Amino acid sequence: MTGRPITGAARIHLRTKAARLYTEGCTIQSVARQIGYSYGTTRTLLIEAGVRIRARGGVL
Repeated sequence: MTGRPITGAARIHLRTKAARLYTEGCTIQSVARQIGYSYGTTRTLLIEAGVRIRARGGVL
């Protein structure tokens, strides 16, 4: 999937899946591997979904 634009319903579905995985505790890198996109694309999808990005290093 990498390299192709994600649009329409597919983007909404991917964004929702990424947000669910991230809020369940996965790292952005882990989510990226699971959905098959780059770190940067995954981060963009999470931001579009309104997810608050955690600080680096996890919960202290």
